[in-house]
Amino acid sequence: MTTTVPALTTAGPNQPFRRGTVERRDPRPHDVVVDIAYSGICHSDIHQARDEWGEGIYPMVPGHEISGIVAAVGSEVDRYAVGDRVGVGCFVDSCRRCESCLAGEEQYCLEGEVQTYNSRAYDGSLTYGGYSTQIVVDQNYVLRIPDGIALDAAAPLLCAGITLYSPLVRWGAGPGRKVAVLGMGGLGHLGVKLAKAMGAEVTVLSRTLAKEADGRRLGADHYHATGDPRTFTELAGRFDLIVNTVAAEIPVEDYLRLLDLEGTMITVGVPRGELGYHGFSQVTGRGNPAGSKIGGIRQTQEMLDFCARHGLGADIETISCDDVDDAWDRVVKGDVRYRFVIDAASFA
Repeated sequence: MTTTVPALTTAGPNQPFRRGTVERRDPRPHDVVVDIAYSGICHSDIHQARDEWGEGIYPMVPGHEISGIVAAVGSEVDRYAVGDRVGVGCFVDSCRRCESCLAGEEQYCLEGEVQTYNSRAYDGSLTYGGYSTQIVVDQNYVLRIPDGIALDAAAPLLCAGITLYSPLVRWGAGPGRKVAVLGMGGLGHLGVKLAKAMGAEVTVLSRTLAKEADGRRLGADHYHATGDPRTFTELAGRFDLIVNTVAAEIPVEDYLRLLDLEGTMITVGVPRGELGYHGFSQVTGRGNPAGSKIGGIRQTQEMLDFCARHGLGADIETISCDDVDDAWDRVVKGDVRYRFVIDAASFA
């Protein structure tokens, strides 16, 4: 059995959104029914809906930054109750038995995690995301949102937040460490907040100084324009970590030269092209190009609890479901400070 709920759908690449409906399954014994309050807009929503990464499944309902309230639970749910504040992130199932899943790294499931939208569940059914009023998810893939974070500011943490938190933890951001955040956008602004809360010395690397005041307000100790060639000379060998949040091709070799001995440059923004660099850029300083993909359920919960303790959330602009097409155009232009969230109440 299924329940029909309002949703935004797009019929194909570059097609506008239409108000429509989506079928949600009735809760199974371990399912949690979530009344969606807010759904963040991630740049990967745009990439997938416009089929820029290929393998788009239509009609598509994007959205994997979901916050809301538990409306009902299955008969065997023991982690959540009606009225709980919860979130759903980038995936809603995994095989649960491979090495990655058993290690709590479900995002690297060897059988392929089931993404929140534009994916197929293991039974072959399609998944539809958070641009909707309700979603049904197994309790093992639901996160608890602490009271210290507003639901609207929490939604982007379910993707953007964990995308930055995971590599910062993995590569040891903290006191005595110099961390550069490349790009001051939806990902980057959270990277600044998180790295600063972890105790690192934080530098923003952005094309211009246009957002310097914001960067410093969010916690950056330094701010440099990458459009100024002097930046790459002045900062050579400075950083222990560089987190690249830019979803565009960049001169990777120039940034590798900014790393201290055995420093690491972590890519979390996914460009359409290749990230090419000459081997000497890595060999001469033992620099380590690396990548990171969100985080597992356990670490995502850890991130939410960390944000609540430090009073962190995304800087957001709240929009109606009827404004999504315009919001997407603004995201592509970089015209948002710093994350759009859709108010699900606007479906009414």
